Amino acid sequence: MKPVSRFAAACAGAMLLVPAALNAQPGGQGSNPTEPVELQTRGVSYRVVPIADGLVHPWSIGFLPDSDTLLVNEHNGRMRMIRDGELLADPVWEAPLAPEDVQARSNNTRLHALAVHPDFAENGLVYMSHVKWGEPGTTLAISRGRLDGEALVDVEEVFVADAWEAGGNLGGRIMFAPDETLYITVGDRDRLCCIPTDDPSLRIKAQSLDNHVGKTLRIRDDGSVPEDNPFVGRTDAKPEIWTYGHRNGYGLAFHPETGELWQVEIGPLGGDEVNILRPGGNYGWPLVSTGRNYTGTLVSDEPWYRPGMEMPRMHWVPAVSPSSIMFYTGERFPDWKNSAFVGALTTRVLLRLSFGNPSQDERRDTLLGQFRLRVRDIAQGPDELIYLATELSFGGANADGTILRIEPVE
Repeated sequence: MKPVSRFAAACAGAMLLVPAALNAQPGGQGSNPTEPVELQTRGVSYRVVPIADGLVHPWSIGFLPDSDTLLVNEHNGRMRMIRDGELLADPVWEAPLAPEDVQARSNNTRLHALAVHPDFAENGLVYMSHVKWGEPGTTLAISRGRLDGEALVDVEEVFVADAWEAGGNLGGRIMFAPDETLYITVGDRDRLCCIPTDDPSLRIKAQSLDNHVGKTLRIRDDGSVPEDNPFVGRTDAKPEIWTYGHRNGYGLAFHPETGELWQVEIGPLGGDEVNILRPGGNYGWPLVSTGRNYTGTLVSDEPWYRPGMEMPRMHWVPAVSPSSIMFYTGERFPDWKNSAFVGALTTRVLLRLSFGNPSQDERRDTLLGQFRLRVRDIAQGPDELIYLATELSFGGANADGTILRIEPVE
């Protein structure tokens, strides 16, 4: 698709109820906008502009600082570049292939998130999370490379999670903090979750500190461990662990006013959560969850609270499958400043959560519902506009992914 235009230079545990109309037919197919579309939500007029299409499940996006260059990770292993509004044909980098004997069953899902180093202007470094194969199965690895023109060079692996399993969710969202440490989400690797069994033997690893399963980690940019991590010095704990007891963390964002790190994570049947991460905190999975197993049984006999475990800031019933979270901090949308935007896969909308409203402290709006797009990632560009990575389908090699820009109608 030829680009349409260039890039422009406190109630803990509150429940989010999703309108029934938005929860209908969660697997229903959507449609990509092919031309700019003007919309309005709660008095704010905005335009949805398609930037690029033909992407294979774009999972993560990130801007180079102060530029018109956007990097996109496709789930099939290719890092792509959009420069001056044009999607370049050749990939910037490709993640390692699965061994030949497992390629057929790997579903070609190799590459997850990307993060541009805060000092990119000096070092040119880009980080990516990807699948690593080995004799025990698969795990999550973090690599970094230096961007040289339109290619990533000198790529090196800096961290490998101790989360080996024959299958199950890897998570893989990564994000740099203001102190330039790197946060990493690792899934619960529960390959038994979607077959007719309630066997918790894999997911319970999220409660153990001797592995990285079901954890959010914090490392330095070279893969080493910060000395102020909460479990440093304990012989029974992995020092990279920041928080534990998570199912599948998919989004990270720092609150612009409090500096707190917020995380969204996908529950099973219901029980999706927004959590505020506190060092050393236990977020309960699978001992606490408001969701159900895929067999229909309760995940836990104490689903809401246990002493010593953190309560979610918000949760969704029924599920929305939150894929990402971003706080908007720009001036282009003054009515949206400091709102949290959450991508929803199951309900195929973009959610806006606004705070401090006189009549409703946590107002919830839904955007882009008419397109029924699975929103995979959200980013604020250097132009203070909002960019989305979306897809129409789940899994496979369908090239139905798009990059969209949301801009004000002025």
